[in-house]
Amino acid sequence: MKALVGFLCGLLLLPLAGFLYLRFGFAPVATSAPPMPFERYVTQMALHVRIDKEMPKSTPLEATEANFLAGAKTYREHCAVCHGLPGQPQSAIAKGMFPPPPHLFEGKGVTDDPAGETYWKVKNGIRLTGMPGFQKSLSDEQIWQVSEFLAKADQVPASVLNELKAAEPGRK
Repeated sequence: MKALVGFLCGLLLLPLAGFLYLRFGFAPVATSAPPMPFERYVTQMALHVRIDKEMPKSTPLEATEANFLAGAKTYREHCAVCHGLPGQPQSAIAKGMFPPPPHLFEGKGVTDDPAGETYWKVKNGIRLTGMPGFQKSLSDEQIWQVSEFLAKADQVPASVLNELKAAEPGRK
């Protein structure tokens, strides 16, 4: 019986300790603060399970230069301010974000991700990361175009990469 009471007390103490941790301001909330214990693990696990379950398994668009150009234009206008442009330094906005947004034209970027995964992220956004959902501001076709462009960014023609340089990020 004592073991059962001890077990129940332990079950109650853990949520209480978590509540007090948050309630008395011990949780790091500034973008410059280190992550909470297990924060990255828990959020990444939940995100990957959700994406794997809900992402489209096939793309409705053909991988054409016209679609890549449209995707590059959408990227430049809506994504580059956080995720960068080829050969350009990280923006002031990106430097102040937590977690830092990945620079999609350095390293592997997202070219190893299926277009459906990128589509899900662009459409829905990712909580607690600064990644907005674009389902209310971009059409499904635009979301697919930018997703296909990013999935094949290492294979697109030079004309598509030149589209990224047509204007500064965030400007039309």
